[in-house]
Amino acid sequence: MPWPTARDHEVFDLIDREVDRQNSGLQLIASENFTSPAVIEATGSVLTNKYSEGYPGKRYYGGNVVVDDIEDIARDRVKALFGAEHANVQPHSGANANMGVYLALLEAGDTVLGLSLDHGGHLTHGSPVNFSGRIYNFVSYGLTGSDQRIDFDQMRDLALEHKPKLIVAGATAYPRIIDPEKVRTIADEAGAMVLFDAAHIAGLIAGGAHPNPVPYSDVVTFTTHKTLRGPRGGCILSTAEHAAAIDKAIFPGLQGGPLEHAIAGKAVAFGEASQPEFRDYAAGIVANAAALAEALAGEGFRLVSGGTDNHLLLVDLRSFDEDLTGKEAQAVLDEAGITLNKNTIPDDPRSPFVTSGVRIGTAGVTTQGMGTEDMATIAGFIARTLRSRTDPAEIAAVKHDVGTLCAKFPVYS
Repeated sequence: MPWPTARDHEVFDLIDREVDRQNSGLQLIASENFTSPAVIEATGSVLTNKYSEGYPGKRYYGGNVVVDDIEDIARDRVKALFGAEHANVQPHSGANANMGVYLALLEAGDTVLGLSLDHGGHLTHGSPVNFSGRIYNFVSYGLTGSDQRIDFDQMRDLALEHKPKLIVAGATAYPRIIDPEKVRTIADEAGAMVLFDAAHIAGLIAGGAHPNPVPYSDVVTFTTHKTLRGPRGGCILSTAEHAAAIDKAIFPGLQGGPLEHAIAGKAVAFGEASQPEFRDYAAGIVANAAALAEALAGEGFRLVSGGTDNHLLLVDLRSFDEDLTGKEAQAVLDEAGITLNKNTIPDDPRSPFVTSGVRIGTAGVTTQGMGTEDMATIAGFIARTLRSRTDPAEIAAVKHDVGTLCAKFPVYS
């Protein structure tokens, strides 16, 4: 049967609109980034046609000679990048990676420690609406009330009291460095294993801008599409001791055929992250986040924990305007071409659907080539929009200025 020759304008016109949206607006969602053209080429390749259940050398289908080599390259590159003994590059997402680890290391009902969702943890760290909280007995630790940093004293007390089988470190909305050595010390004292969820900070770790948790962890999981700047997907690193259990949990335990086109994109991204210039990029993300935090504080916003050590900021809107919610801020900033997300702040009096805060990340704008001097401009755009959120003319003026800035830093042609 011949290929259809008519272009599917209904779909591809929308893709063109999305290219324009990404080029012309500020992409400040902390869990997003721009991939390189090489990553896009790999993920859009003919590898999407191939079924390859199993692992290199142990497939359930024929014709996998080429994809075996590609998956081996991905595994070897990521092990070298992070100094890991074993890698599984097949998880379709970070949630799948975490689920695979739990399936490999835990039994239903086992006790696990994880960071509370409303203090910056992820759904897969024990939320009662998630599989993790429904299948396992999660006990939550949180942040201190004083400086809003992870309360390691509380983590230790809970670990000694509950004797968890596993301690989960990592976060989805935490702007500070997480010390993996402290987690390891507490886990050893309590007789627990350590899973470090590095979904947000994998690129910072690869670039030397955050301590590497691999030497202190039994397992490290992460997504490949955030600060690592790869395709959408997940990855698991582990000690050799857990390699067989991890692989068995992902396939056949959790997933079927791997997405080899995505794995090729991961291989390309791991190669890019191993280049010396990636260290400059990771340092630039952190420098930009710090500059943006300082500029936003100057506009009257309160930064949770007082600032940031990594790629993201958690902003409490109440000091800027006590009536302004995260939901409203997200919506009006979108109208101005500034994309970010509403987010709860620690002990938020508002619901997760409304929130008192927003989360902001600098990975994407750093990929575009923006520097610290541009962060003050961005903070000004945010403040102007929110101060004039009922004025359509001013919002349109901000959107024009945002477009002018972004035109200096084009992403894709």
